[in-house]
Amino acid sequence: MKPGFTAACFLAIGLLLATPSLFGHHSFTAEFDGKKEITVKGTVTKVEWTNPHIYFYVDVKDDSGQVVNWAFEGYPPSTLRREGWTRDMLKAGQAVTVFGYAAKDGSHVAAARKITLPDGRALFASAPPQ
Repeated sequence: MKPGFTAACFLAIGLLLATPSLFGHHSFTAEFDGKKEITVKGTVTKVEWTNPHIYFYVDVKDDSGQVVNWAFEGYPPSTLRREGWTRDMLKAGQAVTVFGYAAKDGSHVAAARKITLPDGRALFASAPPQ
């Protein structure tokens, strides 16, 4: 085998292995609308402290009194740690107020910007849209 061919094969294999992680990440504007601001009050039901973004879920009563479970996306865990978060700051059962930006598709998914905890502390979960 020629050295150039071997290097090209390794490069191709590397790109193929890297591809799945590229599909898991998206830009803010691909999914969320920076002009659709929302604020909801409810109870945290679940926290997923995982890469590439954390997700937490909040039960919220809608206008008709029905409980709707919202999914909120935030920064990756490593970024949240640098922002001063700890893994146990947000827990199931907590009452929270969440400000964020709704999904473009109208689903109950949003990018969380600010979470206000019962003690009044505000946690920032992502940057504002640009």
